[in-house]
Amino acid sequence: MSAREEILARIERVVPTREAAEVSASYDRIERAYLRRHHEDGIVDLFVERVADYRATVRRVSEADLPRAVADVLAGWPEGSLAVPGDLPSAWLGPAPPAVDGAVTGCAVAIAETGTIVLDGGPRSGRRALTLVPDYHVCVVEADAIVPGVPDGIAALAEAAADGRPITFVSGPSATSDIELVRVEGVHGPRTLDILVAE
Repeated sequence: MSAREEILARIERVVPTREAAEVSASYDRIERAYLRRHHEDGIVDLFVERVADYRATVRRVSEADLPRAVADVLAGWPEGSLAVPGDLPSAWLGPAPPAVDGAVTGCAVAIAETGTIVLDGGPRSGRRALTLVPDYHVCVVEADAIVPGVPDGIAALAEAAADGRPITFVSGPSATSDIELVRVEGVHGPRTLDILVAE
């Protein structure tokens, strides 16, 4: 069963069948319109556009230039400790990256439609605290990890969910508008998010 079918089945269990059918038909229309606008070839463009909307810094780099791009991004931050997941590819960091009070990770999946990166506690993502405690997060998003929409992202996380790993959805730097609808940044995680899309 696909993520889409699972979501619709859950809706059908709590909503009368006729209304569920209307929701399904509406979803199909939206999905078709979305796919017409954003063919798979354009999902990296869409992801980059949406991430920038969230005030994250995003840069597209070639895989070969990735170590230099990570070093360039980290060079602008004060010295401190640098946290990375244990299985992060060493090639991403280059020979001797500067140290900063922050974290460098990959991600399990990225969602183009919402500009969201998803960390799943796996080798690329590391432990949840790794990205929630520091004030700065550099995330390397490999282009083939970007999926068009939320249902695709949920489907890609099935193994992590089955394993009981923590799953964190990140759409831009940490922020809230809970208090008098005033945006406050750096509340529950890093105030600064730099994303490098490796193509």
